[in-house]
Amino acid sequence: MKVQALVVEEKDAPFRLQEVSLGEPGRGEALVRVVASGVCHTDAITRAGDMPMPFPSILGHEGSGVVEAVGPGVTQVAPGDKVIIGWPSCGECRNCLDGQPRYCLRTGDALVSGRRFKGELKGESAYSRDGQPINGHFFGQSSFATYSITSADALVKVTGDLPVELLGPLACGLATGAGAVLNEARPRLGDSILVAGVGAVGLAAIMAARNSGVTTIIAADLHDSRLKLATEFGATHTINSGSADLLDGVAGITGSTVDFAFDCTGVIPVIETLAESVGMLGTLVLIGGAPANARFSLDHLRTLWGKRVIGVLGGGGRSGTTFTDLGVRLRNCL
Repeated sequence: MKVQALVVEEKDAPFRLQEVSLGEPGRGEALVRVVASGVCHTDAITRAGDMPMPFPSILGHEGSGVVEAVGPGVTQVAPGDKVIIGWPSCGECRNCLDGQPRYCLRTGDALVSGRRFKGELKGESAYSRDGQPINGHFFGQSSFATYSITSADALVKVTGDLPVELLGPLACGLATGAGAVLNEARPRLGDSILVAGVGAVGLAAIMAARNSGVTTIIAADLHDSRLKLATEFGATHTINSGSADLLDGVAGITGSTVDFAFDCTGVIPVIETLAESVGMLGTLVLIGGAPANARFSLDHLRTLWGKRVIGVLGGGGRSGTTFTDLGVRLRNCL
């Protein structure tokens, strides 16, 4: 079938709307009509060559839509189901079997190989142009297109009257920020947190923290407009780190340091500053995507005092559980 897609021809090239061909869903796959897709920082850094996705390619990984057809053996979804396109995983490796599909041992192939990564059509692309394969299946979906071929087991059904056109960002931005708090960091009653970078991911982290036992929620950003939103979504304090020293600001609020610092920027100097903002037994949580081959350094002695550094992919947890929980919270906000 012919579909419309935004194609990136090469590194740093613009997104160009083109007509491409899309094959039929294979065993275990579904064809989804994409209703809407969010735009994520990861799409931008992939276009810039900081993710190993081959070009030309179709990006997009915050898609939601309606199932149009299913391949053989699919029982999880049926035509007509409203769905969020979740994180793909093999379902067979050690981490998947341990309930950690975000950390599937084949995550690289699943997200950025440009091809199907499992099943009878493994290594093939469902997308073609002028008779030649084109790279797709980005994060298992390539949702910058009118239709997507996905693994059926990655889809999460939308029940009730939630507007499916608003739910695509649950697949990455919202789940990443909120999941980092709820699934990975799991702050305790009375803890303090600092969130640096309050775009969609950071705001989701703040909303999740507001729904936990955290009592001090500090938002840091360069833009007052974002800090205003952060306050509306649950931040108890804000720091414009462009006009004030971040560590001095934290000390003025908490008297010392914070228990958790979440980096949603991917900016190396910010990460190194955040490492100093957490105290003994504190945790630095890395969420934002930095450029390829980026490195950061830590003070060894102060890190030795019980500090932890953890990285989070997609908010951790399972798509179905996380999306359902956040969907209920969204319903309560509408």
